[in-house]
Amino acid sequence: MFIGEVVGNAWGVQRHPSLQKKSLFLVRPIDPMTEEPLGEAVLALDGGFGAGPGSVVLVVDEGGSARGLLGDAAAPVRTIICGIVDQIVRSGKVKKYA
Repeated sequence: MFIGEVVGNAWGVQRHPSLQKKSLFLVRPIDPMTEEPLGEAVLALDGGFGAGPGSVVLVVDEGGSARGLLGDAAAPVRTIICGIVDQIVRSGKVKKYA
């Protein structure tokens, strides 16, 4: 699980039936307090939270958990956005996003 920023959209004409009407995004892991990038962007499915470019999100990067969140054991997905971050509190410091 990591916190990341949605940095782009991805589109596909052909999709697996379980991914129909789901949004695909590129999400780059970030340090939630400084917003510094921590790695390369990965493709992630929006779990129905309405994320979009610029959103700071909570991401699950494990296939079984991602399929569990979708409620579809056969879905070909590994990485899913499972929430939009409103704020982070670390060591008494608060970083607000919403």
